[in-house]
Amino acid sequence: MNLLGIDVGTTSIKAAVFDESGKQLSQTTVDYTLKQEGNIVEFEADAYWRLCRQAIAEVTEGITVGALSIDTQCETMIVTDEEGRPLRNAIVWLDNRAEEEAAAICAQFGEKTVYEVTGQPEIAATWPACKLLWLQRHEPELWAKTKKIFLLEDYLLFKMTGQFVTEKTLQSSSLYFDIRKGTWWPEMLAFLGVTEDMLPRLENSAVPVGSFDGMTVVTGAMDQCAGAIGAGVTRPGIMSEMTGTTMVLFVPDTEIPPYDPGSKIPCHYNYDGGYARILWTTTAGMSLKWFKNNFCESFDFKELDELAESVPPGCDGLVMRPHLCGATMPRYNPNAKGAFYGVTLQHTRGHFVRSILEAVACMLKSNLDYLKMPAEEIRLMGGGAKSPLWCQIKADMTGIRLVTLSHDETACLGSAILAGVGASVFENVQSAAERIIDVKQAYTPQNVDYSRTYEAYTKLDDLLDTME
Repeated sequence: MNLLGIDVGTTSIKAAVFDESGKQLSQTTVDYTLKQEGNIVEFEADAYWRLCRQAIAEVTEGITVGALSIDTQCETMIVTDEEGRPLRNAIVWLDNRAEEEAAAICAQFGEKTVYEVTGQPEIAATWPACKLLWLQRHEPELWAKTKKIFLLEDYLLFKMTGQFVTEKTLQSSSLYFDIRKGTWWPEMLAFLGVTEDMLPRLENSAVPVGSFDGMTVVTGAMDQCAGAIGAGVTRPGIMSEMTGTTMVLFVPDTEIPPYDPGSKIPCHYNYDGGYARILWTTTAGMSLKWFKNNFCESFDFKELDELAESVPPGCDGLVMRPHLCGATMPRYNPNAKGAFYGVTLQHTRGHFVRSILEAVACMLKSNLDYLKMPAEEIRLMGGGAKSPLWCQIKADMTGIRLVTLSHDETACLGSAILAGVGASVFENVQSAAERIIDVKQAYTPQNVDYSRTYEAYTKLDDLLDTME
């Protein structure tokens, strides 16, 4: 049976068809542009469905597909009437208009209680609960007509099957889902004025819920969870790291860590009924891209690697702080700035490039040190995984085996695996991942001593943090 995985991103929909061995048979990308005015970010609700149908038609042309599954971003919200007709544009996850409503929820419940129920350590204006409260306060006539509340995956499932259904990973950051019980949070719903019949039926991931164009439609997972499945991150001890514009870590766990008022690391409901911590930084690959665009315009990234490779580990004392857009994790500081320290006349362009690579590796190690969770292996994704030098630096910095993967579209593959489990092609996610996912390259620590580099990075970060 061929399986379709659909990954609905912020500005594009990617879709790919795989056979049962994991071989990719086709792939397509459909781009779109959001409507943004200040902190308001919207998109026509039904356009998501039109674009999704377009992607399905393109990727399945000439191919018979037995089952499909969808992953989406978590917090994009669509409100409809009783028949499922949208009452307004979708409010995109990036939308930040509900700051006053976030403050009201915080005043009512407090961050500690919200974390202990939902796993979210902060009450941000982007969360669906805050958006719902905003709608009540600012669009009361529309709110009076609201009968169904969808997140994006829910809406696409509804358009395909007619079923008003959701899955639990997607609801993790709604602020009205209890990740310990796997149910809606009654006290939050009461505060929001939302009744359970306004919300979709809760299901686990990989559950068949209907059919579309002859394909079994299966519940998926939030995008980060699907990407982790597609990378083979299916049990504690294996985690994924994506260095793209930012750095994202997906870390499976068996329990919810205790509340830490100094931490902004969320804990999400995972596809298997366990939990996952998701860490991100505001810049990673963006730091290197910034340096390239402003100081190495005539170089491509491969040539930058060659420059950095000629420089010894530790960059002859040059240290970089990569917080060009503030810092999030493990220590939250929105005012953090970037810096190079230790510059001398001996430092060359290659030293600066390598110092950026080492700084991002230090940032990875600082997050791992904070987690205090043993890791057997880290699966690497994103543009940073294309640099053998950067991968090796990360392995040496962390002392952990790192691997790159043969598949680039890990979210599509992860959704396809969930489709296969739901359609009984695979027994479970873990066995499917072990069977399908191939390691492209392994990087093992080479006994390079980065202890002084990491110490210098930490001291610089600590010092500047006190000054900002």
